[in-house]
Amino acid sequence: MERVLDPRDYGSLGVGCWAIGGPWDSAEGTPLGWGMVDDDESIAAIRLALDLGVRIFDTADTYGAGHSERVLARGLQGHRDEVLIVSKFGNTFDEVAKRRTGTDVSPAYIRRATEDSLRRLETDRIDVHLLHVANVDPAVVPDVIGTLEALVADGLIRSYGWSTDDMERARLFAAHPNCAALEIQLNVLSDASEMLALLEEQQLPALIRSPLAMGLLAGRVGRDTTLAANDVRGIAPAWQTWFRDSRPAPEFLGQVDAVRGILTEDGCTMVQGALAWLWARSSWVIPIPGFRTSSQVEQNAAARDRGSLSADQMACIEAALSR
Repeated sequence: MERVLDPRDYGSLGVGCWAIGGPWDSAEGTPLGWGMVDDDESIAAIRLALDLGVRIFDTADTYGAGHSERVLARGLQGHRDEVLIVSKFGNTFDEVAKRRTGTDVSPAYIRRATEDSLRRLETDRIDVHLLHVANVDPAVVPDVIGTLEALVADGLIRSYGWSTDDMERARLFAAHPNCAALEIQLNVLSDASEMLALLEEQQLPALIRSPLAMGLLAGRVGRDTTLAANDVRGIAPAWQTWFRDSRPAPEFLGQVDAVRGILTEDGCTMVQGALAWLWARSSWVIPIPGFRTSSQVEQNAAARDRGSLSADQMACIEAALSR
């Protein structure tokens, strides 16, 4: 199927802008951000990503309760036509209190949320607009798609998709030509064979969230790591299993140790090896590792020069994890 917009035209790697949103909370008051951020450093990192040829920037209206979109707009100033902007909708929030308040996928709210994102992003269109609520009732999906198609017709968005790991829900979007991508969780520690099969069947690119298992595959956390109180990884939400009680989960640290030597062969960093695993896993994937510093962006971008892992390396990783 020919897609109206193919994110792969913008390269094999993007950057995820969740962390640069700074602190924000759930309705219950638990942290949903990654701690304090320096906006000047975030903007410098975005501009470095541009200099290094990265052209996909993935954010959401609710990251930092709108702050991530505002910072991204500043970082991309003067370069809007060179990049692909992905944002998301469906979570409601209080921008002043920096608090998520619920979900809303009604047609009126989707249009209002889109217009609000356009204002914060300082742009006239969103390239890929993703539904950000993974468990939306399938019965309302036709209304959601109808609203998104109307937004495409109005020129406010170029295409749409869904951030979900649910196969049946993904299928509801995947068959539409204006669906440009799905966003799924995939990394060395968390495979998604059925979802990848669906992507290949539908010839649909996947934006990969948590490509580094929220930092566990970045080589910067270990058994002595204790996460800050305002770090989302410390509360271990149900969808996140790699950390609990503000520390890396021991069973996953064991898996990281089992594959570390393979991922770091030939001078690779852990980050570069983990991204190389994704590119070897499927030709349809586009990792979007997060960042807070320029050095993180530089290391992520350098992974492209190393390419994919070999078939032998992939087999060795599979055997190591199975043990």
